[in-house]
Amino acid sequence: MNQDKITVFTEKIAEKILLIRGHKVLLDVDLAKLYGVPTKVLNQAVRRNIDRFPDDFIFQLNKGEDDSLRSQSVTSKGRGGRRYLPYAFTEQGVAMLSTVLKSPRAIQVNIEIMRVFVRLRRMIASYAELDRRIKELDNNFRGHEEKIQAIFEIISQLIKPPPEVPPRRIGFSVK
Repeated sequence: MNQDKITVFTEKIAEKILLIRGHKVLLDVDLAKLYGVPTKVLNQAVRRNIDRFPDDFIFQLNKGEDDSLRSQSVTSKGRGGRRYLPYAFTEQGVAMLSTVLKSPRAIQVNIEIMRVFVRLRRMIASYAELDRRIKELDNNFRGHEEKIQAIFEIISQLIKPPPEVPPRRIGFSVK
């Protein structure tokens, strides 16, 4: 894959990651699309190797979670579609899929998914650090509000343009 395709692919993966029950997950239907296999095939492979997927690697959504996802994505409830509730794979579950699905595409997809999860963790860590520093600054300036307000008033006075003074006439004037 060239770099542009990888970037677009990575963005598609990031868009599919959801936060459910406090876990960042990918749904079976989205993983199946990424791997290029039918959802049924992916879930069959998981069921054949269910001992590799403990509860913290994969869980099935309940009816309320599924309904909430459907209402967010505005899917129709017409004929066809799923007859069971979707499975959600945590990062560890996705990593375990690489031992179950062994096609070259599955290997490449898993590598990209792992990279996206790592990037997300880094972003979350940087936001946490930023939040910590903002709180630290806030704590350092508590009790100094009046001084800070006075500084801002002085700065605003310095920024104001000088008052308009009528120009002085040049030359002699006769009274």
